[in-house]
Amino acid sequence: MLTTLKTAYTDTRADDLAWALGREPLPALAVLDLQLDGALLQLRLLGASHQVLLEQDEGSCSETVACMPGSSTPLPLGVAKRLGEWEYEFAARVETLTRGQFAGRAQELLALVADHPNSLAGTFPGSPHAFTAMLAQRHEGQVRWRTWHAYPQEGQLVVTRSRVGVRMPAAL
Repeated sequence: MLTTLKTAYTDTRADDLAWALGREPLPALAVLDLQLDGALLQLRLLGASHQVLLEQDEGSCSETVACMPGSSTPLPLGVAKRLGEWEYEFAARVETLTRGQFAGRAQELLALVADHPNSLAGTFPGSPHAFTAMLAQRHEGQVRWRTWHAYPQEGQLVVTRSRVGVRMPAAL
């Protein structure tokens, strides 16, 4: 689902993004509820980026990647955590592109998610290439999602991927 977010586009920077696990739901500009083989997943576009809420029989998980004033946890390159019965993994990278490359990549990503049933993307008024996009799937018992946060004024695209799955017992 592709939507135009009804908020002013503010000149945030990729460096302002922070990561948090376990936060309560924040006010969202757009929400998509998904049911993926017993997992309830809510994709949330915030004025300052994204939040994913996951609930399954094994527990719940909340991931927030956003410009959060006062946050002391910058966006990490990678995280691996145990959450009760689950294993959670997060990875992020920043792509720096030329203006032409950025426009092409933005169009490609928005086309990818626009009609996908498990995606949510929002463009910000004021810049055709300012957007946040999310795409989720269930694969081999794991729930996975990818996100893209576009900062056209810097030519930067922040790409994240996350997965949550039941922890496997250690082999003997």
